[in-house]
Amino acid sequence: MSRAVVFAYHNVGVRCLLALLARGVEVPLVVTHTDNPNEDIWFASVARIAAMHGLKVITPEDANEAEVLAAVQAAQPDFLFSFYYRQMLGAALLKSAPRGAYNMHGSLLPRYRGRVPVNWAIIRGETETGATLHTMEIKPDAGAIVDQMAVPILPDDTAQQVFDKVTVAAEAVLWRSLPALLDGSATLQPQDLAQGSYFGGRKPEDGRIDPAWSARTVHDFVRALTHPYPGAFADLPQGRLRLWQTRRAAAVDNMPTRAELRLLGDQMVLACPDGSSLHVLSATLADEPLTPDNFRGRFSAQTVTLGADIPA
Repeated sequence: MSRAVVFAYHNVGVRCLLALLARGVEVPLVVTHTDNPNEDIWFASVARIAAMHGLKVITPEDANEAEVLAAVQAAQPDFLFSFYYRQMLGAALLKSAPRGAYNMHGSLLPRYRGRVPVNWAIIRGETETGATLHTMEIKPDAGAIVDQMAVPILPDDTAQQVFDKVTVAAEAVLWRSLPALLDGSATLQPQDLAQGSYFGGRKPEDGRIDPAWSARTVHDFVRALTHPYPGAFADLPQGRLRLWQTRRAAAVDNMPTRAELRLLGDQMVLACPDGSSLHVLSATLADEPLTPDNFRGRFSAQTVTLGADIPA
């Protein structure tokens, strides 16, 4: 029986850990994170699933500290797997498993290497993404590809909806890859990194809407950052406006030079400088619901221009 130490977190971590166990891989050690109390924990718990299966679990602050390396080496793994673990694993850890270290990444590598690949793919208007199992190197997400699977990004899909698809793809990729990995027959495909780019992490402040964007760009931005993420926003004198759900709509009259939030009958519409618009289906202003019914009372107007808040 093959043995694997697993570094894992989030839904992908849960499903891939379960796939390993279902394939008969012995897991003597699981390394995961302690949940951050300041984070919206909307995803499943690797620690809880590991405990249900009687697996040893540790939650170090630094995965590369000497005590973790010693624990991994003591587990005598054949393989090391990282499934949405949030820290880079150093050279000593990668060398601790004689049959290789493998990572599951939430994109179709070599595209969207780096952090939060699902959110970035939606922000940039992609129509598909996926999951890729690859060998781990010191350079992030650069190792040879074992297998990958694509999933569609529909025009109104949110990041959570796409992430759910990527989770299924990750489980399927690992499930079908494991027999060849375990018997040594897997064929690896080196990445051509020139065909992709590296993307960094995102902070809540990165959710600021540029009032010069087209309606499509704003729509993609909103659905990439909506719940359970902090949301796309613009700061107004009345408070922070957050757009949580939009739908692309028809061209608008009186095309603005900066995006304008307009009350048109019983609908809120964001008119954009490219002449297109969005129906605003869910929004908050200063953390309170903003609706067509209370629009005039919140703004004392039927049109509000976004953009005075954009930093130079």
